[in-house]
Amino acid sequence: MSTQHDADRRRLQGILVAGVGLGSTGYIAVITIATIVAKDLSGGSALAGLPGAAIVLGSAGASQLLSRFMAQVGRRAGLVLGYGIGATGTLVAGIAVISASFPLFLLATVAMGFANAANQLSRYTAADMYVESRRATAIGLVVWGSTLGAVVGPNLVTLAGDAASALHLSRLAGPYGIAFLFVSAAALLTLFFLRPDPASLAPAVPRVANAAKQSVAAMLLRPRVFAALVALVIGQVVMVLVMTMTPLHMAEHGHGLDAVGLVISGHTFGMFALSPISGRLAGRFGTPLVIVAGLAVLAFSSVLAAVAPPDGGTLLFIALFLLGWGWNLGFVAGSALLTEGLHGAERARLQGAADALIWSSAAAAALSSGVVVAVASYTALGLLGAALIALPVAALIRGRAALR
Repeated sequence: MSTQHDADRRRLQGILVAGVGLGSTGYIAVITIATIVAKDLSGGSALAGLPGAAIVLGSAGASQLLSRFMAQVGRRAGLVLGYGIGATGTLVAGIAVISASFPLFLLATVAMGFANAANQLSRYTAADMYVESRRATAIGLVVWGSTLGAVVGPNLVTLAGDAASALHLSRLAGPYGIAFLFVSAAALLTLFFLRPDPASLAPAVPRVANAAKQSVAAMLLRPRVFAALVALVIGQVVMVLVMTMTPLHMAEHGHGLDAVGLVISGHTFGMFALSPISGRLAGRFGTPLVIVAGLAVLAFSSVLAAVAPPDGGTLLFIALFLLGWGWNLGFVAGSALLTEGLHGAERARLQGAADALIWSSAAAAALSSGVVVAVASYTALGLLGAALIALPVAALIRGRAALR
C-alpha cells in the first residue's frame, strides 16, 4: 500500500505542476499588460497600480475562502473552484477592455486573483502529502511549474494582440482571451485528473489535543512562524513594488510590447525556473540561510533596477531576473519554514491566513507603486524596495534562537 501511495503522490504532484503551469501562463500574460491597460482606461498613470492591487487583493480573499472550502470539501474541489472563478474573471476583463470600462476591469481583476490563489495553494497541497523533511522539495517542484507561464505568458502578449487586431478588437483585449483558455485548461485538468484528493495521502501524524484550539494569531507569534511570515510578506511586497511599474516605466520610455514582454519573461523565469534548486538548497542548508540569501538578492536587484537607465533594456532585464530569483529563494524557503514544527490541524488553518496576509500586503504595494512613481520616480521605487529588506532581517535576528 505504501508503494502505491508513493506512486499516487508522484502522479498527483505532476498534475499539480501541470495545473500551475497552465494557470500561471494565463495569469502572467495579463499581469504583463495590467498597468498599460489601466493607464489606457483611466487616462493617467496615477491609477496604473490599481489592477495589480485588485488582483492581489482578490488573491488574499480567495486564499482564505478557498482554504476554508478545501477544509470542508477537499483540496481538489477548492483548486477547481479557484481556477473556474479566475477564468471567468479573465473573460470579463477582456469585455471590459473592449467596452472601455475601468470599474468593470477592476472588478474582473479581483476575480482573476482566485486563479493566482489556486496556483499558490497548490504548493501547500503538494507539501501536505509528504513528511516534513521532503516538503521544501515538494514546494519547489510545484512552484517550478510556473516556469511555463514565466516563459510563455509574457511572450503571448504580442501574438494575442495581433489576433485581437485581426478581429477588429482592441489589441489590449487579446491577452485576456489567451488567459481564459489557459486558466480554463487548468480547471479542467484539475477536475478530471487530480484523483484521489491529495489530502487523502497526507502522512499519518500524532494527534495533538490543543492543536486546533490555538488561534491563528497565537501561531503567528511563534518566532519561527513570525520570521517565515515576515520574510514571505516583505519579499512579496518588494517584488510587487518593482515589477508592477516596470512595464509602464518601459512603455513611457519608448519600449514596445515585445521588449516589455521579454523583460517580464526574464523576471518570471527567475521567479520560477530555479525552484527545484531552491527547495534542495533549503533542505541541505536550512530554510533560514536560504531566506537570507534571497533577501540579499532582492535588495541588490531593487537597487540595480533603480539605477538602470530608462532606455537600458538589458540592465532592466538583469535586474528583473534577479528580482524574481531573490523572491524565489525566499518564497520556497519561507513556505517550507512556515510548515516546520506545525501539526496538520495547525497547518490547515494557518496556510490560508498566511497567504491572505501576504497578498493583502502585496495589494497595498501594488496600489502604492503607482503613487510613488507619480509623486517621485521609478528610481525612488527601487530604493524603497531595497530599504524594506531591513524588516525581515530584523525578524530573523529576533528569532535566531528558535531558528537554530
